[in-house]
Amino acid sequence: MSTEPTSEPQAPNAEQSLADRGSNRSQRPQSAAFLDWVTSGWAERPASTAERGAAADFTAERRARLSAQFPGQRLVIPAGAFKVRSNDTDYRFRPHSAFAHLTGLGSEQEPDAVLVLHPAADGEGDPLPGGGRSGHHAVLYMRPLASRDTEEFFADARYGEFWVGARPTLEDMETRTGITTAHANELRDGLAKDAGPDGVQILVVPEVDEAVEAVVEEIRATPQAELDARLVEALSELRLIKDAHEVGELRAAVAATAEGFAQMVRRLPEAVAHRRGERVIEGTFLAKAREEGNYVGYETIAAAGSHATTLHWTDNDGQVRAGELVLVDAGVEVDSLYTADITRTLPVTGTFTAEQRTVYQAVLDAADAAFAAAVPGNRFRDVHAAAMEVIAARLEEWGMLPVTAAESLTPEGQQHRRWMVHGTSHHLGLDVHDCAQARREMYLDAVIEPGMVFTIEPGLYFQVDDLRVPAELRGIGVRIEDDVLITADGNENLSAALPRTPDEVERWMGELLG
Repeated sequence: MSTEPTSEPQAPNAEQSLADRGSNRSQRPQSAAFLDWVTSGWAERPASTAERGAAADFTAERRARLSAQFPGQRLVIPAGAFKVRSNDTDYRFRPHSAFAHLTGLGSEQEPDAVLVLHPAADGEGDPLPGGGRSGHHAVLYMRPLASRDTEEFFADARYGEFWVGARPTLEDMETRTGITTAHANELRDGLAKDAGPDGVQILVVPEVDEAVEAVVEEIRATPQAELDARLVEALSELRLIKDAHEVGELRAAVAATAEGFAQMVRRLPEAVAHRRGERVIEGTFLAKAREEGNYVGYETIAAAGSHATTLHWTDNDGQVRAGELVLVDAGVEVDSLYTADITRTLPVTGTFTAEQRTVYQAVLDAADAAFAAAVPGNRFRDVHAAAMEVIAARLEEWGMLPVTAAESLTPEGQQHRRWMVHGTSHHLGLDVHDCAQARREMYLDAVIEPGMVFTIEPGLYFQVDDLRVPAELRGIGVRIEDDVLITADGNENLSAALPRTPDEVERWMGELLG
């Protein structure tokens, strides 16, 4: 942790509140001489170098599309607040995905900020890059850079410039985002304008910022949970089709993730030698994610041996043994917060056994069938169905089903799902499971369209104590996951740089391991 300002101990105060006691450790001076000294003698701040962000035109279009769905209503999208990790230390801040999508602000930017779309009269809404105007005027309410003559400047460990660096000014943020900015102190008045039983309705994204939500509830007087839910739904569905900027960010996330996988393979010998080799793999990828992006998009799964049969194995505290497989499910989240989501199942020493190759090939064949179904005009559910046909057929061949594959594939059957209980695909973007609040007809039952990005990730998981599995296959878990962009005439495997076939995997690993 940081070095803190020190002084002579202050006189004990028996009346000090619990809230104030956390600052005791800093021993911050209170003298007038100190306050005068610490707030003076600073050079003028350099001129602003803020430039319009690459996402600004895209976010304006996104806000306009949202605006069209809520004419005359005030829409409140908070970034969120810091969350306490332990006592007075916070988790690394990540803005809410809807806020990031509509502002272009990612990374650790703008805790406590709130984007508000205020309804505007005809012709008075925000101008759009391609012409025309939105039905709303967007305002970004935020906590700006504090003056150096304020106590926040040197004393506030959460926001102060001495502690966390300089925040952007309102002018800088307006230049970068193309959104009108205002001080956070003006939020309440902005929300209350023309509000009331017969006035402007206010909708807020719930469970993001309790303080903002409380202000909204106070102003509108009566709960409007159904309207809030409609806003959440719309914000989720707004991301179902990715624009060119989003696709570019996802490509960057996938490329960084592919580099991370190569790094992990190079360190497999160290992982084998370590008592917690899975942590060696996890740590290697985390380092790459922090070097190239913001963080990991989700907790890395580094599941060696039978741990690979646990779908979300994130303890990553096991050994990595020669002769076994290791299933790695990982994604770099780039600074814009778009994430990759890729899984590869790798032979620890670079060569599959016959049994491992058999299971791997079955999963690969299922993935290939899913790719063939992932084309415009088909429905999203068809991708899963195509993969399941292969999985069921292969399990029937191995004598593992109590019925035929055709019977298992019926809604009344589904016995094959014992060994793959998850779905084959999910949308991908700002969230690893993107668009999760979209309506069923817009997601699972939707027609596949160009611009959609989702995963294809079939698997087979044979647990060590599963008596319905041939003994030689027990303890083998395999998943192959790729990130797929739907194009006008088919699809593109964004993660194709990482090998998929058994022969390609062995050749690639051989080159990396030397």
